[in-house]
Amino acid sequence: MRRAALVPLLAVAIATAARAQTIAITGGTVHPVSGPRIEGGTVLLRDGNIAAVGADVAIPDGATRVDATGRWVTPGLIHLRTTLGLRLLDSGGQEETQEDVAEGEVKAAFNVAEGLDPASMTIPVARMEGITSAVAAPSDGLMPGQAALIDLAGARVDEMLVKSPVAMLADLSEGGKESGGGSRAGAVLRLRRVLRDALEYAQRKEDFRRARIQPLAAAAEDLEALQPVLRGELPLFVIANRRNDIESALRIAREFKLRIALYGGVEAWQAAPALAAANVPVILEPLTDVPSFDGLGARLDNATLLREAGVSVVAAQSDAAHFRDLRQAAGNEVRNGMPWEEALQSVTLAAAEAALVGDRYGSLDTGKVANVVVWSGDPLELSSRVEHLFIRGRAVPLVSRQTELLERYRRLPPTY
Repeated sequence: MRRAALVPLLAVAIATAARAQTIAITGGTVHPVSGPRIEGGTVLLRDGNIAAVGADVAIPDGATRVDATGRWVTPGLIHLRTTLGLRLLDSGGQEETQEDVAEGEVKAAFNVAEGLDPASMTIPVARMEGITSAVAAPSDGLMPGQAALIDLAGARVDEMLVKSPVAMLADLSEGGKESGGGSRAGAVLRLRRVLRDALEYAQRKEDFRRARIQPLAAAAEDLEALQPVLRGELPLFVIANRRNDIESALRIAREFKLRIALYGGVEAWQAAPALAAANVPVILEPLTDVPSFDGLGARLDNATLLREAGVSVVAAQSDAAHFRDLRQAAGNEVRNGMPWEEALQSVTLAAAEAALVGDRYGSLDTGKVANVVVWSGDPLELSSRVEHLFIRGRAVPLVSRQTELLERYRRLPPTY
C-alpha cells in the first residue's frame, strides 16, 4: 500500500501516538495569535493537544511545570516552502543528497513524502529556530509534484506526516519556461492543456484505457493525481514572481475553478487588489530586495502592501541554506511596515490556513495540536533564542550537529 494512502487529511500519528504527559507552561507572556496576548498566562498541554490557555488555568496534580516567567510563549513556527527532510545538507549542491526532484516536466503523481529522511541534519537546526512544522516541497519542471506537511519530530516518516499531499505545485516563473519551449506563454499553454486533459481523462477513463481517445498531455497516474486539484479539494501552489505570471495564474484559477496560493510573488504588490478579490494567499520571501529578470519590481515592503490590500501573507525562505531565517524574514516584515502581530501570524496561523490545517495548527487554542515554543524574548528579534520547544505535546531536545560539534571542541586537548 502506498504511504500516501495511509495518511488522511491530518496524520493518524497525531491521534495514535503514545500519550504525552501533561505539561503546564506558566508565567510567560502568551501570544495565542488568534487573540490578544496574555500576561502571566498558562498553556496546558495534554495528550499531544492544547488543553487550556489563559491567565487562570487550573493545573492538574502531577503536571510537569515549565516556568516561563519573563519569557514569550508562541505557537510553533510553520515554514511553507522548504526542502526539510529532502536534503541531507544545508547546501543544495550535492545531487546525491536531493530527494525533491524527479525527471520530467509534468510529475503530478510525484509525492516527496516517499523520500523524506527523518535523520536529515537540517531538521534539528530548524527546530532550534522555533520551526515545528514545514511543507516539504518538490522542485523543477512545469508541475514538480505534490508537497507534504510534516511536523519536525519523529523517527519514521509516518510519525512526521501531518498531511500528504498538502498541495500540488505548478511553476509559471522562470523555472517553468523550458516546459513551454523556452516561453512563458508556452508554459501557460501547456499547463492549460494538462488541466483540460485531466478533465477529459476523468470523464473518459475507459476510453483512455482502451486507447480510444487522442494521446493526452500526461500519464494516467499524473492525470489521476490532478483530480483533487480540479475538484478544489487540494490547493495548487503556483510559483510566479512577475506580475504578468501572477495574472496568468489568476486567469487559470478562474477558468478551472481552482483553489490556488501564490509561491514567490516578488511583484505581487502590483497585483494586490486582484489577489485580495480572488482570496489567494501569497507565500513570499520578505528578505527579497534584489531585482532579477524574474521580478524586477522587488521591494522590501511587499508583504505590507499586500496585507494593507487584504491579502493573506505567509513568510517563507526557500533557499535550502536559509530556512533557519524564517523568523528573520518575519522580523523584516515588521521593519518594513507590517504590525508585529500580523508578522507573527504570517509564520503561524496564516501559514496553517494556506495549507488548509488552520483548524488544528497555527495558534494556541484549546484542542489544537500542541506545537509550542518558549522564547527568551521577542521571537522576531534575532538575539532571542528558543528555550523550550514542544511538538505534539512532547519536549524536543534543542540539540543539532552544530551544538554537538561545539561541545566536542569547546575544550581542545592539550598540544605537545
